[in-house]
Amino acid sequence: MEVGRLRCQRIGCNATFTEDDNPEGSCVYHSSPIFHDGMKEWSCCKKRSHDFSLFLDIPGCTTGKHTTEKPVLAKPTPTPKNLAPAPTTAPSGSPLSKEVCPRCKQGFFCSDHGSQAKPAPPKSSDVTQGASAPVKKVVDINEPQTCKNQGCGQTFKEKDNHETACSYHPGPAVFHDRLRGWKCCDIHVKEFDEFMSIPPCAKGWHNADPAS
Repeated sequence: MEVGRLRCQRIGCNATFTEDDNPEGSCVYHSSPIFHDGMKEWSCCKKRSHDFSLFLDIPGCTTGKHTTEKPVLAKPTPTPKNLAPAPTTAPSGSPLSKEVCPRCKQGFFCSDHGSQAKPAPPKSSDVTQGASAPVKKVVDINEPQTCKNQGCGQTFKEKDNHETACSYHPGPAVFHDRLRGWKCCDIHVKEFDEFMSIPPCAKGWHNADPAS
């Protein structure tokens, strides 16, 4: 980061700025997250995802000025069941069968029916023949890119990239019983802002391609 530039602390922004160059609308961010039964949702725009990396990649929906002050997040409500509508496919208090359980059908872990086999990543043979040719785009070594490794998010140039340039979390992220943490370093906290501040535990190459 250049000398004199500050890192914005709003969730979903992570840009750098200076006090003299911080106009209204320059920051695009999210207000606060909601976690419920494995689902991650932004309270501001209601966009959601089961996958934590995809959840963090959802573009911000609120604009304002950059700030160095960390956001104050709302405490989780004591009745999280109100965050999602009750399933209509089973009587109240009865667990859904494995065949109609939305988590089981999507291949996610389900506390009612045990672990599920994770969906296999698409093989090259499953992808459209023409789309499998460009494995990775050619990038100029001086072109600024944003690292997609979990816990990094830094801007880098390929000419400066090396095997210890990136500090990140290999993952996966773990959300269980209102605790958030990383399996890779076995650190778990209660608050989302504390979770986002857990220091990365691994070194490696910066990676601008989240699919690789």
